[in-house]
Amino acid sequence: MFFLTEDATVVCDHRMGVVINQPTQNWMTINQRRILVEPDPEGKTIKGCPMYGAGIKPCVTTLKVMEGYSDFIRIDGHAVCLDTVTGLTDGTPPGTVNYIVVEPGQNFVFVGPA
Repeated sequence: MFFLTEDATVVCDHRMGVVINQPTQNWMTINQRRILVEPDPEGKTIKGCPMYGAGIKPCVTTLKVMEGYSDFIRIDGHAVCLDTVTGLTDGTPPGTVNYIVVEPGQNFVFVGPA
């Protein structure tokens, strides 16, 4: 599992909706790019979701992370985000559309068995 940086690509299930990352910490970086920590992926804007129409709400905001925060590694008391981050969006039908990581934004820092 890789740490997520501000360059991570996080998308809704529709793949064209991209989450706009906004890191909340500034001092811990990988290759001069800020590491994402709890709750960075939550409540973020999603741009470009193609699902819209009568009775269909596109994904525009991420909801609470369901999994993907490190259990052991913290920065200023906030869990580091791993490339397993996933949660729901506010798209329709409610409670069914996820956001997932497709690219962690770096390939230097790995946590897990060698």
